[in-house]
Amino acid sequence: MSSSQQTGPRPASTNADKLCAAKSADLAKVWETLRSEASRVATEEPQLGALVNDVILSRESPAAALGARLARRLAREDMPRATLEPLLTGVFEKRPLVVHSAMRDMVAIFERDPACFSLLEPLLFFKGFLALTTYRVSHQLWNDGRRWLALYLQSVASEAFAVDIHPAARIGCGILLDHATSFVVGETAIIEDDVSILHEVTLGGTGKDIGDRHPIIRSGVLLGAGAKILGRVEIGTGAKVGAGSVVLADVPPHTTVAGVPAVIVGEAREENPAIEMNQKLDCRSKPPNP
Repeated sequence: MSSSQQTGPRPASTNADKLCAAKSADLAKVWETLRSEASRVATEEPQLGALVNDVILSRESPAAALGARLARRLAREDMPRATLEPLLTGVFEKRPLVVHSAMRDMVAIFERDPACFSLLEPLLFFKGFLALTTYRVSHQLWNDGRRWLALYLQSVASEAFAVDIHPAARIGCGILLDHATSFVVGETAIIEDDVSILHEVTLGGTGKDIGDRHPIIRSGVLLGAGAKILGRVEIGTGAKVGAGSVVLADVPPHTTVAGVPAVIVGEAREENPAIEMNQKLDCRSKPPNP
């Protein structure tokens, strides 16, 4: 059913504070790996020694490292690093779930992106990871009633990373945001755990409606580059959206859609397209409706 056919708002059936409950990241192991890789970089590339020392080697926790890295990228005349870093680190230290979510994203990138050869790369260089982690801070601030500050971070992240995620959107963890340029997420969008998203994807509305008006992306979904999903439509678990598609209606679980407007072209070959990252449309035929 398309959003225009619905008689009322679709229940989200998702608790944003529990989106990352299904899996856990071994934070101690991830942190140990990050420090080991940072030491190796400092030895092999002395020009990067100051960076890895500031972000990793001089820090005592993942929370402090995340705060330092984002502060280096987001500091502006409006809010210099001396003001921004304590704010960011404070959120990470007070909200362990935010750190856990970021670490799960980092591991997801390492496991799914063939161009990523270490856990340290997303933290230092991948703007998709940095933009998503900034969103996680702004989302927490939004939920804490600090909306002006949340919107400020949204604005600065959009400028720094070319990624615009409304702080009220609800996003799980284990998210691969690959390349990330021009990724846009509206206020009432929901993205569950373990989703993979390519650049230029839009999760938008279709007009001036208020209330729940942006998409729901279920776990295991793969969204191809340039896909536009508009309105309160649901992309079902394990579905795949082809690159450049415009989705205006619900997508059943484990199906592949493509086109403008998008139509079902078959069943997804993979049980979990987000993990497999196969963006081809060579799908198993879907039997016709009786």
